[in-house]
Amino acid sequence: MSETEAAATGSKPAITSYDDPKAPWNQEYSDEDIARWNDGVIQEFRDSAGQVGGAYAGSELVLLTTTGAKSGKRHVVPLGLLRRGETLYVSSFIEDRYPAWYHNVKADPNVTIEFGNTVYRGTARALDGAEYDEFAGWVAANNPLLADYQAKVSRPLPLVVLEIGEPLGPVAGMASDA
Repeated sequence: MSETEAAATGSKPAITSYDDPKAPWNQEYSDEDIARWNDGVIQEFRDSAGQVGGAYAGSELVLLTTTGAKSGKRHVVPLGLLRRGETLYVSSFIEDRYPAWYHNVKADPNVTIEFGNTVYRGTARALDGAEYDEFAGWVAANNPLLADYQAKVSRPLPLVVLEIGEPLGPVAGMASDA
């Protein structure tokens, strides 16, 4: 589909290369924009039953709440939800270091997962060893964007499997269906 056709249908062309100049991570943002980036996504997610627009329109997101490995404070981060059959996983692009959420789940796998309009208790398990190698091979073969990015960096991508547990209630700001 051309960009013109995508614009006419309201969809956007898929980003299949990390270097795509239209990708949100390749845009220029001020330091203040970067510091507040997640705040707007989190608020929109909570106000719209997990649906967000802009750069993430049409993407399936979760809000992952972790406990800081050093601070002990709760931290919320929006992440694209990825699937391998029934297995839910998250990852992210890395530059010079792994993201804080990854260190947090390695230190404490007990998380809260906001998915759609429901909050769940959950477990986040950072993959390693042979399990990581097998899963990373599958990701490289089935997720062109992560494979493209992994080819450009020397550090292995963080791969974390999410296990969704019992529902805790509606997402903050959402009206309950009950």
